[in-house]
Amino acid sequence: MDASAIRSGTHVQGPRIVLNITRIIIVALGLAGLVPLSGQAADKVPPGNRNAEQPAVPGASVRRTKAGKTSFDIKYEKVRDLLKTDSRLVGKIKKTASAYQIAPIHMVGAIVGEHTYNVDAYDSLQSYYVKAASYAGNSFRFGYKDESISDFVGRSEFSECSGYSDSYRLWTCREKVWEDQFRGKSVGGKSYPNNRFSAVFFQPFYAGQTFGLGQINPLTALMLSDLVHEKSGYPKLDENDAAGVYKAIMDPDISLAFMAAVIRKSIDDYREIADVDISGNPGVTATLFNIGGSQQRARALAAKRSSGAANWPEENYYGWLINDRLDELEPLL
Repeated sequence: MDASAIRSGTHVQGPRIVLNITRIIIVALGLAGLVPLSGQAADKVPPGNRNAEQPAVPGASVRRTKAGKTSFDIKYEKVRDLLKTDSRLVGKIKKTASAYQIAPIHMVGAIVGEHTYNVDAYDSLQSYYVKAASYAGNSFRFGYKDESISDFVGRSEFSECSGYSDSYRLWTCREKVWEDQFRGKSVGGKSYPNNRFSAVFFQPFYAGQTFGLGQINPLTALMLSDLVHEKSGYPKLDENDAAGVYKAIMDPDISLAFMAAVIRKSIDDYREIADVDISGNPGVTATLFNIGGSQQRARALAAKRSSGAANWPEENYYGWLINDRLDELEPLL
């Protein structure tokens, strides 16, 4: 019996358990890095939403929108109309998506989701350039109280990360050390907040703030710096140059590259780790753009699927909107 028959389940003479055992072995070897799952034909996520109704929108988003004396419908229509009328922006989205080999609807979905639920869209692309220019020349640093980020990650607790040369694995390792050894704990007589690494060390203006057209946070930008450098040619980012990091996430052109990199990484993680192809479902990629953690979530999905069950990633409230409005969003491109 050949491998394609095992994977498709078309060999009806053999017991079904062969399929399940084979899937377990393949996923286990893939997670261990011994078999490149991306070399196989990954299972395509069906189009559309898995949830019949939109999942609940978080209270923080609801309160933020009410405080702005607006509504989700108004914000959605504003960003949709920006994309409809700004051909220059749409052209940049298409060009950037092509460089990262993703469909541009994924980038549209992320932009629409961010500007519907997290921030309000500006009236034109030029407004984003003006906003970016307002941050130029500002002097600030990444750190917590009197401890700079470079001093912090130079601690012995981070020695396990020193072997990583690529930005994604390096900063992912550092984030994990934060979660395991520092978050909400007292280390060396110094107490650290019970909050995300990005919120504590990488947002000098106020915690929780993201910026620009793509609403990328500084830690995400640092993680994806190598990929963006490779695909788009922008300079690699340095945590000691906070102004340079903010330029990257505020400038619309560079920000679009980081958006595409986030989406590209999510698609690759699900293909390589869970043997699932999410590239045809913009609601799923928008969800991952919103909540992050594509590697961990792909591992969790792989564990569920190893039993042979046909589990698919589900969209959250943010991704649900994108799939629900595809008939309006796809013609924008």
